[in-house]
Amino acid sequence: MKSVASILVSHFKKWEINHVFGIPGSPLVPLFLELDEQNMNYMLTRHEGGSGYAAAGYAMMNRRLGVAIGTAGPGGTNLLTAAGQAKASHLPVLFITGQQPIKSIGKALGQDSTVFGTDLVKMFEPVTKFSARVERADQFQLYLKHALERAHSGVKGPVHLSLPYDVLNEQIEEFELDLPVNMCGVISSELDEFINKLHNAKRPVILAGKGVHSSLAYEEVRKLAELWNIPVMTTPGGKGTFIENHPLCLGALGLGGTEKSSEYIKEDIDLLIVIGSKLSNMSLVGICPENYPREVVHLDYDPTFIGKSLRVPTLPIIGDIKVNLQALLDKVSNKPENEFYLLNEEYEIMENKSDFYISAIKAIETIRQELPDDSIIFGDDGSHTFYAIKYFNIRKPGTFFFDDVFGAMGHAIGYSIGAQLAEDKSRIICLTGDGCTFMHGTEMSTAANYNIPVTFIIFNNGKLDMVDKGMKCIMGKAIGSTYNIPLDGKKFGESMGIRSFKCCNEFELKEALEVSNLHNETIIIEVMVDPEEMPPTMKRG
Repeated sequence: MKSVASILVSHFKKWEINHVFGIPGSPLVPLFLELDEQNMNYMLTRHEGGSGYAAAGYAMMNRRLGVAIGTAGPGGTNLLTAAGQAKASHLPVLFITGQQPIKSIGKALGQDSTVFGTDLVKMFEPVTKFSARVERADQFQLYLKHALERAHSGVKGPVHLSLPYDVLNEQIEEFELDLPVNMCGVISSELDEFINKLHNAKRPVILAGKGVHSSLAYEEVRKLAELWNIPVMTTPGGKGTFIENHPLCLGALGLGGTEKSSEYIKEDIDLLIVIGSKLSNMSLVGICPENYPREVVHLDYDPTFIGKSLRVPTLPIIGDIKVNLQALLDKVSNKPENEFYLLNEEYEIMENKSDFYISAIKAIETIRQELPDDSIIFGDDGSHTFYAIKYFNIRKPGTFFFDDVFGAMGHAIGYSIGAQLAEDKSRIICLTGDGCTFMHGTEMSTAANYNIPVTFIIFNNGKLDMVDKGMKCIMGKAIGSTYNIPLDGKKFGESMGIRSFKCCNEFELKEALEVSNLHNETIIIEVMVDPEEMPPTMKRG
């Protein structure tokens, strides 16, 4: 017989989850004692939201379950936004919240998370695939099994279990559960029709989305493009799925998209091949009824949004993207391959026009020049990342991640920390802004506390840039988007014991990146960017 808390932690170890993230509280004391007893790497974050983001970044990079822990009441509500972000990113994260003893339910309790207080089970339902309270120890095995299956089945996503103090302490018969294998090998019956459309298309184009990251279908997308000589665009969330020094690459479409993509999509596309995208309004900037493609082939595991955004004839290819593209490529294995040679790229560091700030475009180009090709960028939500979507050229697939659906400011800070722990040899960069840093910048202290060598690059222009410029563009003025006392990122970092740099020109930025490339400590690089520069986000409808 073992306690529920002991069995849960032993399962973390069995599943080779080497790090869990959270903030302790009295209802969860039995669980934290077990984490210590079983020598589990527990990472104390600075906010429960940071715990959830770090667990999601860990799950994304490690391709297995992430775990975030928060206490009852506000500890749980602080995790909700991170759960919503994990759901949008299709990441299997187990959110665990505490609860006062089950035998006390119905009395007045501090931080009560039941129907008599803040009902966390109900609150987590819209942002997870499964949310439940384990009210008896004999329910624990079944509930945990349900949670794991929901997290890993179909479109992956987060789940939530509320574990009361007394249930965590209860002794039950020991059991073992394996992490489920996602059985996503169903091959679409429409592949022959897809091939027929590929053969007949005169002006096709591929639009690669975030689902290519989720299915790791980078090689299959490249082969599809090369076999039929099809140009490739990416959605904002699909940035990083296709290398951008490839002659077939048009860059990003949508918000922050390139001129090449914007112009190409206007020119009578007869077949749009959408791969792993919901086709949100962020992705469809520049597409209107006047330039709709004649027809669409849409590959995705989730059929929910297929045929909703573009009202044109659509052939759905439902199922895992990688599996279906592999099956398609097997059907045309005798098709002659084309030869493609990667393009050369040139960057020139130009003289700065100001002693106080740098152009955001030039900053992105400098960062690209100095970072190794296999550096992995996590872009936070703001104009800083849209500059990167347009101007940061991807040289290796799977090295840029950005969410263009939920869009929680500050999430990339935690994601970067979890990702770096999951892949300690990878070079993880967080591209964030001053607004995002004000929200979740204290998580940089978590990285420093555990000597996690993430580099945080903060674009600072003293305002919520996308909101500020968008309001000015639409209404002629901006309201409530500028900080009267702006962030001093260098001092902020130094206050947390982090080696920090303030860069006002390309040469200072280059020197800071050279230090960062040593990859042996947490680094903050504050980049003072032109507050009047217009970001590539002004086309949003």
